[in-house]
Amino acid sequence: MSSSLADQLTEQLTKQLAQWGFSWRGLGDNRHGEWWLIGQLSLIALHLLPPLPAPASFGIVWPLAMQLLGWSTFALGLLLASQALFNLGPSLTPLPQPMTGAALITSGAYGRCRHPLYQALLLCSLGTVLALGSLLHLALLLALAVLLSGKAGREEKCLLQIHANYSAYRATTPAIIPWLPGLDWR
Repeated sequence: MSSSLADQLTEQLTKQLAQWGFSWRGLGDNRHGEWWLIGQLSLIALHLLPPLPAPASFGIVWPLAMQLLGWSTFALGLLLASQALFNLGPSLTPLPQPMTGAALITSGAYGRCRHPLYQALLLCSLGTVLALGSLLHLALLLALAVLLSGKAGREEKCLLQIHANYSAYRATTPAIIPWLPGLDWR
C-alpha cells in the first residue's frame, strides 16, 4: 500500500472516529462510553478461543444437530445485524453516546426491539455456545448479556434526553430480548 493511500485511510478513520465522539481523553475518562465498547469488543474477541472445556473432555460427543443449530443461529445473528446496520445508516456509532443530530430510528429492525445490534450479537454468541458446547462460551454469552444491558441503559439515558418521543417508543418496544428479565425493560 502506498504511503499516500495509507495517509488517506488514516485520515478517513480519524475523521470517522471523531464523528463518533472518540478521543484520547474519552479513553481515559469514559466520557462517551468508550469503556463499554472496549469491554464489548474484548468479550467478542474472546469468542475466538477454542471450546473450554471441550465436550469430549466429559466423554460427550457433541451432536451434529446441535452444531448445525448453533451455526444457523450464528448466521441468523449476522443477518439481523446487517439489517440493523442498514436501518441505522448514518446514525450508527459503536459508542453508547448517540451522535449529535442523529435521527431516532424506530422502524425496520428497530421496530422489533430498541437495540437490534445487541440482540444480533447475543444471537451470534448463543450460536457459538450451541455449536461448540463450551462452558467458556456460555460464560462469555452471559457476560456479554450483562455488558450489553448496561451499555444499552447508558445509551437510553442519553436518548431520553435528546429525543422527545423516545419515552413512548421505549414503552412499547422491547429493549433487547422481549420478556427476558435484564434484557427487556419497558
